[in-house]
Amino acid sequence: MLSRIAAAVLPAVGRLTVTADAVARPAAGSIIVANHTSLADPVVVVAALRRYGIEPVILATGGLWRVPLLGAALRRDGHIAVHRGTSRARESLDAAAAVLAAGHSVLIYGEGRLPGRLDSGESAPGPFRSGLARLAAATGAPLVPVGQAGARRLCSGSRGKQLAGAVTAPLRRPRLHVHIGAPLHLPDRVPQATDRARSAVTAAWRTAVLALSEPGQEPPRARDR
Repeated sequence: MLSRIAAAVLPAVGRLTVTADAVARPAAGSIIVANHTSLADPVVVVAALRRYGIEPVILATGGLWRVPLLGAALRRDGHIAVHRGTSRARESLDAAAAVLAAGHSVLIYGEGRLPGRLDSGESAPGPFRSGLARLAAATGAPLVPVGQAGARRLCSGSRGKQLAGAVTAPLRRPRLHVHIGAPLHLPDRVPQATDRARSAVTAAWRTAVLALSEPGQEPPRARDR
């Protein structure tokens, strides 16, 4: 349901293009990991994945389940709430493992937080949390790195800027790009697996940033964190 809604709504607020590595058709039961830059990310990423026939179960912060209408839609579609810093944090990984075992893919944001910058410029993926590496180790599922750029032009910065961006997006229709990297298997050790996942997502993000730069124009502002 959410994937269909995202695919229907996104063309009204942005111009999405999608690329993929030659062997990047994600298999069923994959852990899809994307960079996290704005509250608009899930809409952009799931709309891109739907073009490949992929409708993943999303792991997202538990606070979204308290938002009217959105929370009900998340529960109805079987998406997974993440309660970081609580005794329930482990529940999300157990639920994700069950989804993978059933042959479905899950979408995780490895950073677990948004960039600190307040403008609409790009930021390279920050440090990843260890949850995705532990999930991969427990399930043996392949990881599919996804990089997206441009979502911060839809919604970023302070609450006021986020609201202004969302309101004006239908008039601006900024360019957005998602790149799907080739699937890979992570090493068994969690620290090395976490670093490998971040490197793969960063490479996909850089490809997305470059895709938004047109000949004769400066590429979108970007900085590493």
